[in-house]
This record gives sequence, structure tokens and C-alpha cells, in this order.
Amino acid sequence: MRLQEQISGELQTAIKNRDRVRTDAIRVLIGEFQRQPDKELSDQQVAGIIRKLIKSEKDLLAVSGAQDTGFTEVLEGYLPRQASEEEIRKWIAENIDFREFNNKMQAMKPIMAHFAGNADGTTVKKVLQTFDG
Repeated sequence: MRLQEQISGELQTAIKNRDRVRTDAIRVLIGEFQRQPDKELSDQQVAGIIRKLIKSEKDLLAVSGAQDTGFTEVLEGYLPRQASEEEIRKWIAENIDFREFNNKMQAMKPIMAHFAGNADGTTVKKVLQTFDG
């Protein structure tokens, strides 16, 4: 089942369970899906929308000083597991030849392409900085 269908299907369950936070989060997601030019979204597109909403919510909370109501936690539950620093470090060591780049930060593009949204750019950058090159 695609992620978009899974999220839409969980709306009724959240309503029946009177889970207000989950219901509201799912409704926001569905609203974002409906604003997209494509009505059928790939899992990668859905994950991008979720990441954008999480970032927006965290920025808003940081500015306002308010407490997270659980909205971001619900959204994060739909994202695929993120690669750990150790997984990133191991893949870089096995697959990246730093001699091909003018500086090691130029290796970000192939690394991020490999992890296809399953690695945070900040984490990849932090790991890259530990390599000599």
C-alpha cells in the first residue's frame, strides 16, 4: 500500500479513536496532498511533504516558544527510518573516493542521492567532516 493511501485510510480510525492530534495531523497532510498538481503522489513525494511540514512546525515552535502538541511526532511516524551516522559513515568509506572531488563536501550529492531522503543532510555533513580528504 502506498503511503498516501495508508495515511488517508488512517483518518477514519483516528476519528473513531477520538485521537484529536492524529486526526488533525492527518487532515493537514491530506490537505497538502490535495494542493499538489499530481493527485497520485509517490512515497518519496509524500515524504517530502511530511518533512516540509515538520520543518515548518519546528520553526514555528522555536519562534513562538510553544510546546509541541504531538503533531510532529505523528508526522514523523510516517517517515521511513533515517540512516544512522554509522550506516552513513560505512557507506561513504566503501563507496566514495575523495580524490574525485575538489573538496569532501562535494561528495554530498552522490551520498544524498544514494540515501534518497533516508538521511538528514546535517547528519551527512557532520559525518563527512570526520573524514580526511
